[in-house]
Amino acid sequence: MRFATSVLGLAATASTAAAVSAANSGIKGFNYGAFFLNQAAKQQADFEYEFNRAKNLPGTSGWTSARLYSMIQWGTASDVISAIPAAISTKTTLLLGLWTSGSDQAITNEIAALKAAINNYGSAFTDLVVGISVGSEDLYRDASGEVGIGPQKLIDCITQVRNAIAGTPLQGIPVGHVDTYDSFLNGTNRAVIDNIDWLGFDGYPYWELTKPNSIGDAPERFYDGFNKTLALAGNKPVYVTETGWPVSGKTVGAAVPSKENARIYWQDIACSLISRGVNLWWYDLQESQWGTADPDFGIYPAGDLGSVSASYDLSC
Repeated sequence: MRFATSVLGLAATASTAAAVSAANSGIKGFNYGAFFLNQAAKQQADFEYEFNRAKNLPGTSGWTSARLYSMIQWGTASDVISAIPAAISTKTTLLLGLWTSGSDQAITNEIAALKAAINNYGSAFTDLVVGISVGSEDLYRDASGEVGIGPQKLIDCITQVRNAIAGTPLQGIPVGHVDTYDSFLNGTNRAVIDNIDWLGFDGYPYWELTKPNSIGDAPERFYDGFNKTLALAGNKPVYVTETGWPVSGKTVGAAVPSKENARIYWQDIACSLISRGVNLWWYDLQESQWGTADPDFGIYPAGDLGSVSASYDLSC
């Protein structure tokens, strides 16, 4: 396909702006799903309650960002997720997520919701956006025989998103992809890295069954994957988009879930990333709500977030 030179110049300018604004700046936040464990959709009041709890944690501060997995309200085709007005109300910054797996319609619906959010909420929304993630662990799932997409399809989705935000207030916002480090290290996925502004690293030593993965081994496991991703990324920033240690659940290899070990992991990983100024979205604030997660990575147990206590000390 042919493009006019002026259009190519505009695209290059936007890409350069995105690369600059993508730099790590010490953002701290959590991952937020679109629904509870009983499959009930979260409403605006639910997101506001969670966002406000995150902003007022004991022993730590500054957790004012939310990573979303989808732009779509759970249970609808393409309605804007209620996390957007909740973020506006609570002044919570957003790492947007657009779900790409399942069908070709997935990205079409996500983009429709993204455009609707821009049109409906304007700068009150767009000023909160710190990045856009196209997909989440799609390459990992595809390679594992699960519902995911391969690199070329993912690049097509990334291109569609860039085209959708061109000429809007989100033009120039850094666009990335979130996946496991072994997916990024897979040479067949190299072209994805070439088409994004930042890499989202998901690292869970707890799940690394084939390697030493006790809580004592966790820092080595985590930083081995993180540093390999940094080397692969070159001059592109790497955000930590998911990591955590469960407070309960089954033992995986030598990894034992417990409140005590979750505290150690927080000290070793969260505190070290914070000190380095790496953008971090922890997994997660509260996982067991209207159901019991197994394993449970939540800082808070089931119950009213305004009443229950954190399962472990969050100080550094």
